Amino acid sequence: MSPRTRAEPLPTVPTDTDAMDAARAMAAGRLPGLIVCTDDGRPYTVLPDSQVLRFLIPAYLQDEPGLARALDERASDEMCRKLERSTVGDLLHDRQDLDELPVVDGGATALGVAAVMARMHRSLVAVAVDGLVVGAIPSSRLLNYLLPPAVAP
Repeated sequence: MSPRTRAEPLPTVPTDTDAMDAARAMAAGRLPGLIVCTDDGRPYTVLPDSQVLRFLIPAYLQDEPGLARALDERASDEMCRKLERSTVGDLLHDRQDLDELPVVDGGATALGVAAVMARMHRSLVAVAVDGLVVGAIPSSRLLNYLLPPAVAP
């Protein structure tokens, strides 16, 4: 599996993209994340869908999920409005967490891609050729490639 040939096209966004637009793109495309690029198209990081949820959900609910039962749908609407006042950059971790990028070179092997995903706890890895993003490999596609076919009983 060559990441270059197996990479799926995935929307790329700069850090100043409206967070609501980015979240809607993920939801509409059922994407596990988006690739965040610099203005010149170089990979900056991957914004996983879980990070959008982490941004939206208050820390007290993350620490005690049972408390969410006391909130109604209006509360979730209010939390989602937080995206309207934010950019993709606001959703990202601090720069210190971005030192190692979830990016592989177009010549990486399937196991190399899997190793990056496993080490970084990511379900999406960007693929770059000559420093520019050409697509991404989601974990579902990688597992489909790595796992042997099911044997019929």
